[in-house]
Amino acid sequence: MKSQLNHQYIERKTGYVRTERLFKDSLINFFYSTVRENANFCFNLIISGRSSELLSYLNFDFAFSQNREKAKRFISDLGINIKESVLPYESFMTARQVFERQIQYWRFRPMPAEENLPYGNGIVVSPSDSKVIVGSLKENQPLFIKEKFFQFHELIQKDGFIKVFQNGDFAIFRLTPDEYHYNHAPVSGKIVDFYEISGQHHSCNPSAVVREVTPYSKNQRVITIINTDVDGGSHVGMVAMVEVTAMMIGVVEQCYSHNYYESPLPMIHGMYIRKGQPKSCFRPGSSTVVLLFEEGRVKFSEDIVKNMFRSDAHSRFSIGFGLPLVETLVRVREEIGRSVSS
Repeated sequence: MKSQLNHQYIERKTGYVRTERLFKDSLINFFYSTVRENANFCFNLIISGRSSELLSYLNFDFAFSQNREKAKRFISDLGINIKESVLPYESFMTARQVFERQIQYWRFRPMPAEENLPYGNGIVVSPSDSKVIVGSLKENQPLFIKEKFFQFHELIQKDGFIKVFQNGDFAIFRLTPDEYHYNHAPVSGKIVDFYEISGQHHSCNPSAVVREVTPYSKNQRVITIINTDVDGGSHVGMVAMVEVTAMMIGVVEQCYSHNYYESPLPMIHGMYIRKGQPKSCFRPGSSTVVLLFEEGRVKFSEDIVKNMFRSDAHSRFSIGFGLPLVETLVRVREEIGRSVSS
């Protein structure tokens, strides 16, 4: 696959096809083609934790100093709506601070209305500002995607949870550097388990994903298991939220807040988290969140499913995997599915 090929997605709000401006696309393609094919030792060094940390520093920690026009231009070039930010652009002294910004999500990312649903809370929302693909782990389902993005057993590893989510459904949310980098709780419920799995730091660039195959279950990741069948829960069964690190991202900071961004808390067994509230932050760059659902508990939004099969969008996933896989741009706290009983 040549690096100059476009990667397109569907803008959910308008239905328009948009061409993505991929961050460091030429560099990523160089790493995953020339370096990987001709110098495997160097490639393995690049995707290591130490190299990822160094690349992060070189790309995100340079200072804007007193040049406010430079900061303004940097923000404008990425297409960031700084009016959504809690702080004005004058407060941002480095690219890292821009990427890790907090936004007024209560104003600019409203939650969907749920008053007419059974339980009053049967909607699943997007955990991130991101581009999403949905799928099934069950072979006889139309959305079955066989181990293209991850190997299911390797992804979460614990036998008990492998049984829980066997033949279930999943949604993959790919963040890009220009996006808001906090993840929010996609459902309400109680934390059943929280654990980390060590791994590499592959890029989440579509070309890198296609070349690597199943990178999300090879990268370092953090898994949160949520029981939603509790009082005040979303009633969509058990949900696994897998936060995947990537090239230039080595840390997923857990910082759940019940109210705005106040008094952030780590994930603790038995704690209750409320849908739509800030849960964690990628530091910084682009990365991925994978949600896993039990079989038969969630129905994904029709527009997201239909968009995946659109032939008028040029997706590197479709070309690389040989089947229609077109992403939809979604916003954090936006509906992406609901309980089958809703």
